[in-house]
Amino acid sequence: MWPVMMQNGVKWSENVIVADADYVDKVAFDLIVNFERMLGRRVPQADLARWCECIALDGGLRQGEHETHVVLIHHHQKKQLQNFVPAHYEQELNGQAFSGALGEFELSAITGEGLATTGEVFTDTLRLIGQQKEVKRLMVIPSEEQYSQVRETLRQIDDGEKHITVFTMQPMAGGSFRQEILGYSLMAALGIKGEEINNQL
Repeated sequence: MWPVMMQNGVKWSENVIVADADYVDKVAFDLIVNFERMLGRRVPQADLARWCECIALDGGLRQGEHETHVVLIHHHQKKQLQNFVPAHYEQELNGQAFSGALGEFELSAITGEGLATTGEVFTDTLRLIGQQKEVKRLMVIPSEEQYSQVRETLRQIDDGEKHITVFTMQPMAGGSFRQEILGYSLMAALGIKGEEINNQL
């Protein structure tokens, strides 16, 4: 699992996105259903690369030659995302990378082993990454159920030098980090524009 990569001396990027992929996939599905009804048109699957770039922008990254690790944590029985392209964890995502206006994004897909739950793997991974001195910008997308535990974990690892942003679907009880709304990045990845919504109101 993930600690093996730590033991192999992986050099972390300054920027890291840690996401509960099952939760993000569920939210994307809900948005697709709701906006198809509202807009009266088909909403395509979300562009995963576009979503990663939007999360990085909302997390404070700006155009340039940056390196960003994207860690997608999922249940071991789920082999792929249902509402994103590309989607298959092992065949299309894990160990892959893409480049854009914000530099290079390296993708890792990990899951729990044995009896570990996705939530336990998420907080353990977050703690391990948060302890790495080279990580300066941390963008975290937990499920709603994980939020309290994530808030406590971030409180323990906050060294005052990290720029931490947590993404949720609505403002949550605070912590020592910035908060952003997850829905905006997903709407952009789904190709839903603000003016399109305004025309329906």
